[in-house]
Amino acid sequence: MRLKANPALIIGAKEFYRTHPVEFINHWCDTYDPRNAGGDTPARMPFILFRRQAELVEFLQACLAGEESGLVEKCRDMGATWLCGSVSIWLWLFWPGASVGWGSRKEQLVDKIGDPDSIFEKMRMIVRGLPRLFWPAGFRPDDHMTYMKFINPENGATITGEAGDNIGRGGRKLIYFKDESAHYERPEKIEAALADNTRVQIDISSVNGLGNVFHRRREAGVDWQPGQPVAKGVTNVFVMDWRDHPGKTQDWYDGRRQKAQADGLLHIFAQEVDRNYAAAVDGIIIPADWVRAAIDAHIKLGFGETGGWVAGLDVADGGGDRNALAKRKGVVLKTVEEWGERDTGATTRRAIDSCGGLGPIDLQYDSIGVGAGVKAEANRLGDEDKLTKGLRLVPWSAAAEVLDPEGHVEPGDRETPINKDFYQNLKAQAWWQLRRRFERTWRAINEPGFTWEPDELVSISSDMPLLRQVEKELSQATAGKSASMKLLVNKTPEGTRSPNLADAIVMAFWPVPPAFDPNQWIKAFQ
Repeated sequence: MRLKANPALIIGAKEFYRTHPVEFINHWCDTYDPRNAGGDTPARMPFILFRRQAELVEFLQACLAGEESGLVEKCRDMGATWLCGSVSIWLWLFWPGASVGWGSRKEQLVDKIGDPDSIFEKMRMIVRGLPRLFWPAGFRPDDHMTYMKFINPENGATITGEAGDNIGRGGRKLIYFKDESAHYERPEKIEAALADNTRVQIDISSVNGLGNVFHRRREAGVDWQPGQPVAKGVTNVFVMDWRDHPGKTQDWYDGRRQKAQADGLLHIFAQEVDRNYAAAVDGIIIPADWVRAAIDAHIKLGFGETGGWVAGLDVADGGGDRNALAKRKGVVLKTVEEWGERDTGATTRRAIDSCGGLGPIDLQYDSIGVGAGVKAEANRLGDEDKLTKGLRLVPWSAAAEVLDPEGHVEPGDRETPINKDFYQNLKAQAWWQLRRRFERTWRAINEPGFTWEPDELVSISSDMPLLRQVEKELSQATAGKSASMKLLVNKTPEGTRSPNLADAIVMAFWPVPPAFDPNQWIKAFQ
């Protein structure tokens, strides 16, 4: 009403919204949900962003600023397409000369006049819902919002659409959105076409199995953190989990899952809701359900963060691998972090510094290959009296013999195999023992008659920035049998990358007892 009474205010409004897309969407954009028709909630509603949606807008801004590509891994019904459509309209209105591209696997999904399920019809609804004061000068909807093409007659900005194998053939773009890109029939052809046409390619999709281009790009990518610039030279990943939606509760999830199970469609549910790429993969060591149950298990079950600190350090071995550090207090996984440093000395110093101020702590480190340099750097720091007080470094070798080789897999149960006959190596034993922790935790939460001790469980702190990546990686490894019929672990099933965070967590929860070295402890506490 104020704008209509004093049109001069539109000058300041446009200047403000030019750099504030979240506010522009919250204030002026509408969304549409036909499922609300006939109920108390209108089908056409103001598009008020919840926190994760607002962070997606910031992610797109960061990709544009850094001229890097992004990938949005989402569960269904998160509003990602509506949101990216709103950002497209924002660019079209406020960025002179911007050229925005949209593509999907079928033409009718990109544009079908009058069908709000199509991307361009969504954007038409957004434009028609705006106050006319925001429309470009000389703009006529019938002339400037034609089939798969929007033109801004005032500033020359455009939004164009393409489908299937034609994606990327329409010329250079400031940014290109690929909707449901995990479901394309010939994605390699599209990648070849887009490679030279845009610096900012945004893949948006629910998951669709292992090994496709979307999955490979996600595996090679780096999870973006709010408030940070995008990483250079890699795909930046943004995850939209069902728990990020304020309208989706645990009861909603349980009901949907129960129905999917009854319909024999649990694998589809796992892909669409849980974002589980390996939903159809056999032999997963730690099921995703168990991992989710362990999030804040110490709060759910009412036990505290008692016990000492243990950390695990997985050292990058080159290529696209990354260093990872995990720290737990008692059975509660408190923090994880990863970084791309290739200098083992720098990695050692960063890990040691991160363990400072916690009191006595064992740092289990990957001692094979490049990890051998950790000990040399730690010895140098010790000689110079620069080691963190209370820190003890313990080498952890995945190929080493199992701990307690004569003990039974199930302690106290002599009917179960002994450890040296069941596990191929320390890695297999550590992964399986972590599996047993997750299984007991799941049972403690879901089986009222199950008896448990806190020391036998595992809990994952929900406030970790890389929580979603931790969930994914813990449910990635699969079990197999060696030539001698012993359990072995495949951490990288086809199409996946090494789960560095999970490896660090495994080391932290299955620590190797340190060799007694009184001089190390004397130095640590001097």
